[in-house]
Amino acid sequence: MLNTSTSVIGRYERDEMTPPIDVTKKIAKLLDTTVGYLLGETEQENVFKNSEMLKRFNEIESMNEEDRNHILYTLDALIKNVKLKAL
Repeated sequence: MLNTSTSVIGRYERDEMTPPIDVTKKIAKLLDTTVGYLLGETEQENVFKNSEMLKRFNEIESMNEEDRNHILYTLDALIKNVKLKAL
């Protein structure tokens, strides 16, 4: 994954050492977050990293409440279905 020893990772965690940018990118990817969040530049942990997801989210946001609720209900059902299949 990181190709880094546990002692070096421990030093990152204790702020004794700063990881290089390529390692920081790998850590962000492993934690499913952004480099900006890891660096404290943003408070949002789950910023959309996929422009298509952001586009869809914005489309849903612009809909009336009833339509949004239908879409969210359907999404919840699909997500649960995927999680059940993974068991």
